[in-house]
Amino acid sequence: MNEREASSSASPAVGRALDMLMYLAARPGLVQAATLARDLDIPRSSVYHILTVLADRGFVTYVPTEKAYGLGVTSFEVGSAYLRHEPLERLARPILRTLARGLGQTVHLGILHGAETVYLLKERPPAGRAGDIDIALVTDVGVRLPAHLTANGRAILAHSPKAQVRALFPRPGDLTTRTGKGPRTLAGLVEELARERERGWSQEAELVTRGFCSMGVAAFDHHERPIAALSTTWRRRHPRHDVDEVRDALRHAAARLTAAVSGHPPATA
Repeated sequence: MNEREASSSASPAVGRALDMLMYLAARPGLVQAATLARDLDIPRSSVYHILTVLADRGFVTYVPTEKAYGLGVTSFEVGSAYLRHEPLERLARPILRTLARGLGQTVHLGILHGAETVYLLKERPPAGRAGDIDIALVTDVGVRLPAHLTANGRAILAHSPKAQVRALFPRPGDLTTRTGKGPRTLAGLVEELARERERGWSQEAELVTRGFCSMGVAAFDHHERPIAALSTTWRRRHPRHDVDEVRDALRHAAARLTAAVSGHPPATA
């Protein structure tokens, strides 16, 4: 008996729960309980019992209209906690330094934590190139902001399964706003994210701070899932570059980070 078989026989319910989570993580959409039972060779009664426990703790979410399951908020939080460890930051830091120097703008590395953007790194351009913009930015390391308002968070949400996006916003008709701008309903947010996913980058204009806009591009893991995003912010009325230049610089930097973590972008990215 190998180590995996020994651990599974010692605690079959735990092994089955982990197998189910890994199965859901590898699928791009929702999965019905019957499919889990068939593909994993687990009795249906056990599948429903385990799914109930996982749902109670937020690891999976049930979508009644589809009668199917997807990963829940807690699964995102566990993944985000892993990504906050030093290796990701160490790989991203030189990439951000080059990006900040090339754009002459402050740039960030951010991840999702629940429905919030958490900024892990902030890289400023060489002294004198950023002007007074950095004074007005609220995006310091460790700051959390509503993900649906930040370009960084939206870049990650745009490439996340719809079921997981819905799970992150339990009040679909009352989304948070900071400046009175931005999507106010989950349906409106999903429409915007679909357009951003298709074009491969996200942008917000005065959703976080009046007078400023930001752009973000996601980096991906080996399962083609978004793990983080790179973003930059500038004054809306006094841009240093046109949108295409900023987009291309961010996409190049995000591609470098994806390669550094042995990831692969999805075909639409």
